[in-house]
Amino acid sequence: MLHTVAKLHYEAEMSQVDIARRLGVSTATISRLLQRARAEGIVRIEVLDLATPEGITTQLVEGLGLRDAAVIETPAAGALTALAAPLGALLKQAELTAGSVVAIGWGRAIREVIGAGLPRIPGVLTVAATGGMQQQAPHFQINEFVRLAAEEFGGTPHFIHAPYLPSTELREVFLGDAAIRDSVALWDRTDVAIVGIGLPHAINPPEASAATLSEQALFHAAGDVIRHYFDAEGTLIPWEGESRMIAMSPAQLRAVPLVIGVAASPEKATAIIGAVRARLINALITDTKTAQAILEALLPQ
Repeated sequence: MLHTVAKLHYEAEMSQVDIARRLGVSTATISRLLQRARAEGIVRIEVLDLATPEGITTQLVEGLGLRDAAVIETPAAGALTALAAPLGALLKQAELTAGSVVAIGWGRAIREVIGAGLPRIPGVLTVAATGGMQQQAPHFQINEFVRLAAEEFGGTPHFIHAPYLPSTELREVFLGDAAIRDSVALWDRTDVAIVGIGLPHAINPPEASAATLSEQALFHAAGDVIRHYFDAEGTLIPWEGESRMIAMSPAQLRAVPLVIGVAASPEKATAIIGAVRARLINALITDTKTAQAILEALLPQ
């Protein structure tokens, strides 16, 4: 009878009164049997220690050595717009004022969070963190992100009307243009950068990547930040053409007080860890599933 009572109560979810009626015994008898089932280990009740976003955030900051982080509950599939609110909170904490410079990277997450809205900070200057890309996909349209961000802030956009990867000769020509030169000069006084984090190169689908299949050296890369590639330990991986890029350099990114990586995909756990170790980001906006994947990856193997 002990097993029967336990199954009816905990599996069939019958009340003690209904079980007593069904078995023709008193409710007190059912209560005693349930207590005995727990005492003998037939029934084991556990209270799960569910990690809260706040608790995971603290673990991330400590585990990665971040300046700041924000973790949200994992939203419905593809709902990257949910990352906009914590991004806005970090931007407000940065105490930006008129004349502050915010550099904008590219990627799906960046497109979504900017489209979802940014806090009003009048007078902020927004600038592209790289030149443009000859790609049709909407998540590559960096100058459009700069324009939208400036509109949301109530600030002024600074575009870079040049390809991010020109020839060596054309690079010098582009950088000699007054408008492009003035925009690029903002990289050295950037207060906040908002960047995406690329998937490991070997699994990044061609339509999501700016790289080409000919770049064999990148196949073991853990990820990238505006096409600065690195391995899981944070060591930068040089590639053919990097010296021709019109983009913020690793040194410039490392000099920015707050570089916020925006990413939500457990597949990016290693890439995020590598980006932090490479010192290309020092803050992170993500979701609980991605954060837990990062924490698991940080455990001793």
